[in-house]
Amino acid sequence: MESIFLVIGVYLVPILSIIFCLNLVTIIKKVKKDEQTTVNTIWLTTSFVLITWSIAIMASVGV
Repeated sequence: MESIFLVIGVYLVPILSIIFCLNLVTIIKKVKKDEQTTVNTIWLTTSFVLITWSIAIMASVGV
């Protein structure tokens, strides 16, 4: 069980961080141009929740 969270922490969190940063930049650009940001906001929120969840689970397991 602990190895699953270690794999998630090592491989998934960096990918989610890239998704988070790219969507944040896209949202900033779209807000500046007054465009729709719904899809990017959903991806940003989802990636943030998964990053936070992964870190919290790894900390509680003691990995």
